[in-house]
Amino acid sequence: MNSQPLALRFYGDPILRRKGVPVVAFDAGLRERVEAMFECMYREAGIGLAAPQVGLEQRLFVVDVEGDDGARVKRAFVNPVIRERKGAFVAEEGCLSIPGIRADVKRADFVVVDAIDEWGQPFRLETHGLLSRAIQHEMDHLDGILFIDRLSAIHRKLIEGKLRKSRPAGAPAEAHGSTPSL
Repeated sequence: MNSQPLALRFYGDPILRRKGVPVVAFDAGLRERVEAMFECMYREAGIGLAAPQVGLEQRLFVVDVEGDDGARVKRAFVNPVIRERKGAFVAEEGCLSIPGIRADVKRADFVVVDAIDEWGQPFRLETHGLLSRAIQHEMDHLDGILFIDRLSAIHRKLIEGKLRKSRPAGAPAEAHGSTPSL
């Protein structure tokens, strides 16, 4: 495995606004990236992490969260596609790439997602609650969308000062105007 641990990218980094490209090679390198992403996610005390958050332009994310049945779901999602969304609920979200900012976000309560694991095996997951929220949050990252983009204009205006402060020194300004962090 690469001796350098993956480092988080923060609000203002252009890679967070790019769409990820599909993964084509299901090899040892992919499995190493998945493991390194889990390590970074745990180091940062998150429950989900998408490839763009660590500088990788790939359609890949990892989660480790309690599933519908109470069991932990620790899984990599490669080239995921949400096939179905039902219901809606609002809950607080945070993001490892936007430290210190939390806000209520409306998401579908139930999702059906098709993906491939790091070994190249396809799977389908039907879930609701926190796991559903984590999947939707990470899927947004793969499309260059941040959770703050889902806020009302008024709410975004209220947090603009915090957003400017959360941007690392030297990072460009964005072109777009008590759950664990994803």
